[in-house]
Amino acid sequence: MKSVSIIIPAWNEAEHIADCLMNATRQTMAAKEILVVNNNSTDDTAAIVRRFVAENPGCHVRLLDQDKEQGLIPTRNYGFDHATGDVLGRVDADCMLRPDWVEQVSRTFTRDHAAMGVTGPVTYYDMPAAGVSLAGDNQIRKHVYRADGGRTLLFGSNMAIRAKAWRVIRTQVCRDREDVMHEDIDVSLHLIANGLKTVYNPKMVVGVSARRIDTSPRSFRTYLKRFKTTFNAHPEHTRTTKPEYVFTALYPILHLWYPAYQKQLREKNVNPARRIWLHKQMRLARRRELQSYTTYEDFEKRTRRNG
Repeated sequence: MKSVSIIIPAWNEAEHIADCLMNATRQTMAAKEILVVNNNSTDDTAAIVRRFVAENPGCHVRLLDQDKEQGLIPTRNYGFDHATGDVLGRVDADCMLRPDWVEQVSRTFTRDHAAMGVTGPVTYYDMPAAGVSLAGDNQIRKHVYRADGGRTLLFGSNMAIRAKAWRVIRTQVCRDREDVMHEDIDVSLHLIANGLKTVYNPKMVVGVSARRIDTSPRSFRTYLKRFKTTFNAHPEHTRTTKPEYVFTALYPILHLWYPAYQKQLREKNVNPARRIWLHKQMRLARRRELQSYTTYEDFEKRTRRNG
């Protein structure tokens, strides 16, 4: 199986980074390393990461500081350049990886030797009906997130590329100093331009926050314009489907639901990020505990004795 490095760019992510790391370390297959790349955070992001490392020895989490240039792209690049795994996974600091995420990523590249980039669907952990949102997002990623006659576009909250593919495109990816592009689509188009295969794995699932939907209509439209700006910067690539149309249609109802659901969560004192994969994590922990015993009867006796 291919080794996986997880790169997490972080700027002022104190609210979510501990839960993100908890999910990244509770995996059926451990990542080789988890690199949190701190980009001049002014909150407690770095302190929280250091505390997590201290409280979880052997977790393979490392804190890197990228303080020379502000922005997601130089921070992402710094993490990619310092990673040592066969595969470079890239997620956001508010992402909650499903417990088999590392295993799914590794299996994809182990089985498909031609695959150079992979992405998968997401669900929204701070919105109701996570199963419905996962099914809907799966359809969008499979059928709408495409370019050049059906080539898969990678999604930054849930993507991975081979380290050797990164070495091919690292000097080619756009710097986007004006911050008007989708950096994940830019990476995708550079992979495609070099004849490198991108694939979709519906089992590679991440929980993400829907907090972007809570922005103003004007801000959300500006965000959606990034799709057009990115493709305008790559005129040699074409697309027949436009995700921004789908997101524009969904925005009004989701914009109304989001604050109402956040109020419910606060009233019930629920941390949705911690809850999203809890049952799967508990099953994984129980299986690991069971494997540590010589026999199942020994496990049952020890369980009864401990209450």
